[in-house]
Amino acid sequence: MHFPRKLVGALTLLSLVAAEAVVSSAAEPAPIPVTPKIPVVEVYHGVKVTDDYRWLEDGSDPAVRQWSEAENAHARAMLDHLPSIGDIRGRVAELETAPYVNYGGLESRPGMLFAMKLQPPKQQPFLVVMKSADDLSSERVVLDPNELDPGGTTAIDFYVPSRDGRLVAVSLSHGGSESGDAHLYETATGRETGEVIPRVNGGTAGGSVAWNEDGTGFFYTRYPRGTERPPDDLGFYQEVYFHRLGTKTEEDRYELGRGFPKIAEIALEASEDGRIILAKVANGDGGEFAHYVRSTGGQWTQVTRFEDQVVQAALGPDQGLYLLSRAAAPHGKLLRVPLTAPELARAVTVVPPGDGVIDAFLPTAARVFVIEQAGGPSELKVFNHAGTALPSVSILPVSSVTGLTRLAGDDILYNNASYVRPSAWYRFDAQTATIHRTALRNTNPVSFDDCEVSREFAVSKDGTRIPLTVIRPKGLKIDRATPALLYAYGGYGVSVTPGFAAIRRIWLDQGGIWVVANIRGGGEYGEEWHRAGNLTKKHNVFDDFTAAMEYLVAKGYTSRDRLAIMGGSNGGLLMGAVYTQHPDRFKVCVSFVGIYDMLRVELSPNGAFNVTEFGTVKDPTQFPALYAYSPYHHVVDGTRYPPVLFLTGANDPRVEPWQSRKMTARLQAADPRATVLLRTSTNAGHGIGSSLRERMEEDVDVYAFLFAELGVTFKRGASVP
Repeated sequence: MHFPRKLVGALTLLSLVAAEAVVSSAAEPAPIPVTPKIPVVEVYHGVKVTDDYRWLEDGSDPAVRQWSEAENAHARAMLDHLPSIGDIRGRVAELETAPYVNYGGLESRPGMLFAMKLQPPKQQPFLVVMKSADDLSSERVVLDPNELDPGGTTAIDFYVPSRDGRLVAVSLSHGGSESGDAHLYETATGRETGEVIPRVNGGTAGGSVAWNEDGTGFFYTRYPRGTERPPDDLGFYQEVYFHRLGTKTEEDRYELGRGFPKIAEIALEASEDGRIILAKVANGDGGEFAHYVRSTGGQWTQVTRFEDQVVQAALGPDQGLYLLSRAAAPHGKLLRVPLTAPELARAVTVVPPGDGVIDAFLPTAARVFVIEQAGGPSELKVFNHAGTALPSVSILPVSSVTGLTRLAGDDILYNNASYVRPSAWYRFDAQTATIHRTALRNTNPVSFDDCEVSREFAVSKDGTRIPLTVIRPKGLKIDRATPALLYAYGGYGVSVTPGFAAIRRIWLDQGGIWVVANIRGGGEYGEEWHRAGNLTKKHNVFDDFTAAMEYLVAKGYTSRDRLAIMGGSNGGLLMGAVYTQHPDRFKVCVSFVGIYDMLRVELSPNGAFNVTEFGTVKDPTQFPALYAYSPYHHVVDGTRYPPVLFLTGANDPRVEPWQSRKMTARLQAADPRATVLLRTSTNAGHGIGSSLRERMEEDVDVYAFLFAELGVTFKRGASVP
């Protein structure tokens, strides 16, 4: 079971927003730290660029640490004294620690079903196993990281059971670093065997494991160790090795990866019998993939290349390799290649291109289940192996489908959730064509029955229609005084799909509306939608979001003085660009773990993986586009900037914390009157693996900041479910 690498920007951050009421001037902030300017001048293709805060990039420098601590003190002096923050803290605790359970990341094995279980007030999800999705009485804990680390800073990156389910390989990392080693545990006893494989997972290229047929070993992704590469290259050059149980890891056998791009990201999958191994290789984060198959004889065969536009692959139980191709099909078409001759030229079309965008798929014994995108919400369609469409599976309205899990025959499990309905796992029974909601469901007691969801469209600068989802309490009087919170992501082909988040009640209960914009750069309308918002066309992403802001005001949903905007990671770049381009079109901004210096981002370890998505300053055609929107370089002295809260994690492996440091320093120098706060957590990274305690503290600060700057008086007990 693997957690998607880039989805954190679209899913995790949706649960990290906040609110409170009062006026920020009520707090007496600590002085803004003095930030020296030490100019560094570089010339890019004849363009001279001055960087006054390059020195803030060195996080190991005592002066930088001292500056960061002073910024934290400045932020805390304001945040800790916002009116009603105590009430907000209490409400956040009610919403986030309510007695409930939620299951995710299912993996089926004969007679066993593994799952990650979230159960507040435990700080981290933990690994359990049961006989079936309806037999909770058989549930046993395999590994609980909360017992390994009572502080809650140890997280499970991913887990993979052996084919017989007897053993489980688990990647564990600490402090949000995502730097994980693989540990082995016995399913029956939960005992660790003592074998540890170092440097299997990372925040740059992720990590993966695939067991062989008899459980005597597994294939795994391996980052360079020791002095194999220079220190700056230890997060690159991922390769595939094989580990045989009971042997030293130094004796592991190299399998695949030499000659791959430096920024290759490898994911592994084993066939049901463990005899065939599939390696999916991404060329960084721009959406290019190659696929390799290892036969029973140990031979690796390349099936697709980056230029073939095959973006997903899965091994079927029918000795077929299924491929999602976007070649001459931006919405996607599903192909099948026989494993006896895994050549793309032999592919036959199983599901032809259609109106919907194929987002994910699962081949079973005689069927193929396909999740299609419809601008954000999902549809679940079914086909036989001949490509004949069968009746679709009924799902919740305006909802998302995830987690397709193969059971026996053509039976599957899938997860379905909406903005107003908690997630639940459903079983599709192929023999009777019936759907059954299983016992694996989110039991959160928070209700959204008093809320409604509508789908609307804004029109971007070039005439493109941009979908908006508006969540609001039923009967809420909408006018220019209504607080509105607008969120978007817009990158990597990632689709922002409907999902349940109890924390949204804290905003809705104060009479606010929550709005999600499905802007270009994502995958909501296919690869064309993605390509229209990456590389030199990234400006479309910012235009789309600006159109969404203008739509909400023009339609009378809110006013500029009551509009808050929020995003994280790639969405943090979105926040920075909109913040510097249109500072007069909204009231307040919250930006999580964002990218702001587009001229330097590619020099950081994970930034190199983003070159295929953003471009590079080395290219004379891409540099002008990067420079044209780079937020850090478009801060203008004397401009009246709106209040902004930047949040970052000291251990972030995906976006360097110096991005937030430099942007904060530049804005504070440009407009000393503006409220520019930087909150750095020493126990977190990009948001993945953060403890419940860490997430709650963020929620309190963010919501308190938003309510205060919007002038919303927080009413304790308003619309409490």
